[in-house]
Amino acid sequence: MNVTVRLAQQPEADALLGRSPLAALIGMLLDQQVPMEWAFSGPYTIAHRMGGDDLDAHAIAAHDPDAFVQLLSEKPAVHRYPGSMAKRVQQLCAYLVHEYDGDAEGVWRGVTSGKELLRRLQALPGYGKQKAQIFVALLGKQYGVTPDGWREAAGAYGEDGSRRSVADITGPDSLAEVRAYKQEAKQAAKAKPSGTAGTSGARGA
Repeated sequence: MNVTVRLAQQPEADALLGRSPLAALIGMLLDQQVPMEWAFSGPYTIAHRMGGDDLDAHAIAAHDPDAFVQLLSEKPAVHRYPGSMAKRVQQLCAYLVHEYDGDAEGVWRGVTSGKELLRRLQALPGYGKQKAQIFVALLGKQYGVTPDGWREAAGAYGEDGSRRSVADITGPDSLAEVRAYKQEAKQAAKAKPSGTAGTSGARGA
């Protein structure tokens, strides 16, 4: 995999995201309750602090849990909640080691339908339906992973020309548009009468 993305808005971090399927999966995992570019710069920070230019699922899964928490907590922290996210990242990598021998791209390599791709992503630790749908859209729109029915599997996130999620970020302008869309969605949810706003809990920044 070698594509050009601008999700982290930092050249080195984006270069890693463009060549490392594991970095992309970890970035998507971290994308909650923090700004999107902060989340997607996280994989590069983790790789750098582990002493390398890339990420290895085996190495992360086998890392001492307490030391890994410290690695993510070091200033600047990888996430607003480094302790809980360190555990989730290690759980994700352990799953990839067990199910795909640590080959993150194996999650989507050879998949022939959007439905199957979504199913595989939802099976990943830390990936609920919404996160999985956004990642399907990201793969289809920016990574060239387009099995039959991928847009349908991604739901509204797969719509051409949308500005709903990180899947639509290609630079500073689209980042601002996606952020504005999310803010409008939050305001609309808050404006609903009590008892009808739902309990999604999604807090993309």
